[in-house]
Amino acid sequence: MAMALLIVDDDPDVLKAAAFALSDPQTKIVTVDSPVEIEAQARGCDAVLLDMNFALGERSGGEGLDALARLKTAYPDLSVVLMTTYGGVNLAVDALKRGAVDFILKPWRNEALSAIMTKAAQTTCDRRAEAAMTLDQLERRAIERALATSNGNLSRAAAMLGLTRPALYRRLERHGL
Repeated sequence: MAMALLIVDDDPDVLKAAAFALSDPQTKIVTVDSPVEIEAQARGCDAVLLDMNFALGERSGGEGLDALARLKTAYPDLSVVLMTTYGGVNLAVDALKRGAVDFILKPWRNEALSAIMTKAAQTTCDRRAEAAMTLDQLERRAIERALATSNGNLSRAAAMLGLTRPALYRRLERHGL
């Protein structure tokens, strides 16, 4: 899968290690050492690997969470993975609640980092594809999901969709299902 990734960390060794771990002939990697103007740097990216602390001695994750908020405002469909050396369950939960798709601790295992970033890029791709769908396409997808979830039971599918059975039948016919 071709990807464009942005890696943001103040430690040049971490930038090199992450770029190495994520290097692939089909992957474009951009590295920067500061979250300043991160919105412009993330333009065109499929996923961002973002450190949480940039000031010497800082361990709160505040700078990373602030950068995450700016990214989510500028690009709501962009997947952001946060990383830190000083992490705990509370920080990870807070990051996920604020819109990060995942959280990884340094040092990482290269295979784990690669899998997380590939999944994050795929999530961005899926979000972008869904955002580009027409209302009819979204309706068809919702009907297909309801039918799958209800194992083809039309009464349950109609109830899940908030429709009557006759209304579901009309939509099934319209979508050729």
